[in-house]
Amino acid sequence: MTSHNYRLIVSCPDRVGLVAAVSSFLANEGGLLTEANYYRDPESNWFFMRQVITADSLPYGPEELTARFTPLAEQYDMEWRLTDTSVPKRVVLMASKQEHCLSDLLYRWRSGEMEFDIPCVISNHDDLRSYVSWHNIPYHHTPVDPANKAEHFAAVEGLIEQSRADVIVLARYMQILPPELCANHPGQIINIHHSFLPAFVGAKPYHQAAERGVKLIGATCHYVTSDLDAGPIIEQDVVRISHHDSIPDLVRKGKDVEKTVLAKGLRYHLEDRVLLHGNKTIVFE
Repeated sequence: MTSHNYRLIVSCPDRVGLVAAVSSFLANEGGLLTEANYYRDPESNWFFMRQVITADSLPYGPEELTARFTPLAEQYDMEWRLTDTSVPKRVVLMASKQEHCLSDLLYRWRSGEMEFDIPCVISNHDDLRSYVSWHNIPYHHTPVDPANKAEHFAAVEGLIEQSRADVIVLARYMQILPPELCANHPGQIINIHHSFLPAFVGAKPYHQAAERGVKLIGATCHYVTSDLDAGPIIEQDVVRISHHDSIPDLVRKGKDVEKTVLAKGLRYHLEDRVLLHGNKTIVFE
């Protein structure tokens, strides 16, 4: 059985001796490092660090490691967290009618390609129920009344809390989240937008792209904020098109990019490779 790891994620003001202090601490505790990532933002003088420690190399558990590391974290004014890879993150998936992103993530989950738990799928339509139920995952249909969307989002918030979600993934969920919901889950809601943001924000980006005559279309995986399609970007990719491509061609090619970009962005998040810095991200690939 493969040993699990602890991931130490740190961001703080940069200063001399920071890396040495953390490395010395872990070495003195007997911690075996298997991966180390560092980045310093030159404009803000902010430092980012991701350390992966073999759990079996330490004579105690994550609670004790947290307690022992806290004084050093306070000394260097760190924003930090410690995660245990033996505890899978709980991912609530949300979708509307289109199934390509949802089915791709369900396949990766079912095949073991990506390790996470799915407490439920939430949808504002009932179209995908049979497909989700086949995976033995609870499916919650919460309809949207255009005259009273607050009722829908109250139900969604309740389901998210009940599920103890670590991450909420909007896998082509075609509703705009209210600011309160975004504020309650900062850096925890991941969206796939079928456009290479910041171009073609909002609805029907492939139609916008066709009208503009672009030669590349893409997809953007980003964190959701109260600003529509303007949250910190995690991952993007593009595919080349030409004047021969119709709008259905763009949609078909775009769906393939959407699936891979969303899966990659979610994987980075699950592996604690994404650190937020204002409206930008530091991604340790």
